[in-house]
Amino acid sequence: MRVKRGVKARRRRNRVLKLAKGFRGRRKNCYKRANQAVERSLDFATRDRRVKKRDLRALWIVRINAAARLIGTTYGKLIHGLSRAGVAIDRKIMADLAVRDPKGFQAIAAVAKGAA
Repeated sequence: MRVKRGVKARRRRNRVLKLAKGFRGRRKNCYKRANQAVERSLDFATRDRRVKKRDLRALWIVRINAAARLIGTTYGKLIHGLSRAGVAIDRKIMADLAVRDPKGFQAIAAVAKGAA
């Protein structure tokens, strides 16, 4: 007797087509093309979750360096002073302080200068 995979196959295809929503051309409504496009997009998503972390860290470093130069030091000297002073504050928080609370950032920089 012939086996028809109607419900399960349709469910699998609809799951892929739902992920392809918003794609252009046949990539959004033709299963074979959509499946290729979805696999590729999921690969990019996996890769870019790691790249995002790198990009954000680079942004934080740029912001910290800009704020540090305004008060007469550099990023490297600031980080070195903080590590010698035993201040455990990460770059994300320091960048946020540099943008939103310059006086607080200057206080932290003063601690770093004292230790260096």
